[in-house]
Amino acid sequence: MNVEQLKALCAGLPGAECRAHGAPANILVYAIGGKRFAHFKTSDPERWRFSLKVADERFLELTDVPGIKPARWLGRYHWITIVDVRRLPDAHLRELVDWSYRKALAGLSKARRAQLTG
Repeated sequence: MNVEQLKALCAGLPGAECRAHGAPANILVYAIGGKRFAHFKTSDPERWRFSLKVADERFLELTDVPGIKPARWLGRYHWITIVDVRRLPDAHLRELVDWSYRKALAGLSKARRAQLTG
C-alpha cells in the first residue's frame, strides 16, 4: 500500500476527519470525534512517515521490526512510526489502522460514537 492508498483508507473510515496542521507540527491528522488515531508527517526529512497507536502488548514486538520505531513524543503512549508504509503487507497495515481507529472510537461516549458512525 502506498501513501495515497493509506490516506484514502484512513479518510474512508466511518466518521473519520482529516486535518492538516502547519508549522511547527507539519502533520496530517486523522481523527474521529476529536480523538486522533493516525497521522502523517508532511515535512522533510520525515515526509510521509506514518504514526498510529498500537496495543500496549504489541508495542515492543512492532518496534523490533526494521523500519518501525517508537513515535517521537508519543512513544510513551504506545504510538509507533512506520518509516516507509510500502514495506509492510497491506493486510498488516489495515489491521494496525483498524485497531487504532477502534481504540480512538472507544474513547468517545456511546452517544457520540452512534452519532459519528451511524
